[in-house]
Amino acid sequence: MARIPKTFDERRLPDILIRPLLNEKAMRLLEQNKYTFEVLPTATKPEVRAAVELMFDVKVVKVNTHHLPAVSRRVGRFVGMRSRYKRAIVTLAPDSKIELFPGV
Repeated sequence: MARIPKTFDERRLPDILIRPLLNEKAMRLLEQNKYTFEVLPTATKPEVRAAVELMFDVKVVKVNTHHLPAVSRRVGRFVGMRSRYKRAIVTLAPDSKIELFPGV
């Protein structure tokens, strides 16, 4: 079994999280203290955990990741594919919280 590194390159961690995802499912998960992010396709679960803990100063309990399938799109007679991306659902400790909407 491969070893999971305990330390990561501090310069790479802020680039792992691309943006928070705000859709219906993500809003339902906020009630369970789960936050959804789009991450780099090459990011691993330990890297996502370290990036969230570093950027938001919270305690992460669990990280789930998955690649979303490419969706075909059609514009007139041209058929193409929408790009794939990787999504991470991060579960925080009960006493931790990320302020996605400051001042609201």
